[in-house]
Amino acid sequence: MNEVVLKNAYAPRVRVRSIALPVEHGAWGFLFEPIVASLAIAFSGGGVLIAVMCIGAFLARQPVKVFLQNRAARNDPHLAAAAIRFGLFYGAFFLAGLLGTMATAGLWPLVPFLAVIPLGTVQIYFDAARQGRQLLPELLGAVAISASAPAILLAGGFGIVAAGAFWLVFIARLIPSIIYVRERLRLEKGKSFSRMVPLLSHATALLLVGSLAFFRMVPMLAAFAMAVLSFRAIEGLSSGRIKMKAMQIGIMEVIFGVVTAAAIIIGHYSGI
Repeated sequence: MNEVVLKNAYAPRVRVRSIALPVEHGAWGFLFEPIVASLAIAFSGGGVLIAVMCIGAFLARQPVKVFLQNRAARNDPHLAAAAIRFGLFYGAFFLAGLLGTMATAGLWPLVPFLAVIPLGTVQIYFDAARQGRQLLPELLGAVAISASAPAILLAGGFGIVAAGAFWLVFIARLIPSIIYVRERLRLEKGKSFSRMVPLLSHATALLLVGSLAFFRMVPMLAAFAMAVLSFRAIEGLSSGRIKMKAMQIGIMEVIFGVVTAAAIIIGHYSGI
């Protein structure tokens, strides 16, 4: 299917999709898992506006990345203009969500975002240098994007400790998963890979969430979800695994993300 393009009689074609939407398909799951779970647990008008703000920021990253990379390379004015248009469009959603949150929920729910501003800045730097697919910026981006969870929970009336505990659950879900997927893809491509690093990261995540569940700071089902993810990593990096293509691995990660979010929601309301 031909890709949609922007064009006029005097300008070369500009690929819209490469500017308008993130190329990392798995990032969509990382965006919506904490948003959906947190809104399901502590729904509020302020929480919805925080979600709008986060989605706007998430979408704005791609045109900002294209603009910065374009400036550092060929400096195509048509590409830059398209990136600016999309950046302003998504930025309007971000600003509307931010101002709406401040008006309805105050500044307190925005505190978690202050902690991740440096992480987002580093990620933008890597994007501009065309190194956004490196492990460090991916991990920093995952932590930054998961800040929506505590922010929405704070807007919904949770205390800072409870909101922070749920934040740790999502960090424990995202970081080991990123490491696992990277190593799984290397394994499927016949490249050298590490089995120990992703398994240790999952074990650490399970220990962390298990401890939070033991002290009743998060549902026990959240720890169960971490155990499922750990088993997935063990099986997925074993010699007896079912071989998969990159798209299949991505689809499975979306499914595991849905299972994790559902476990957190069900655990919260059932007390399990």
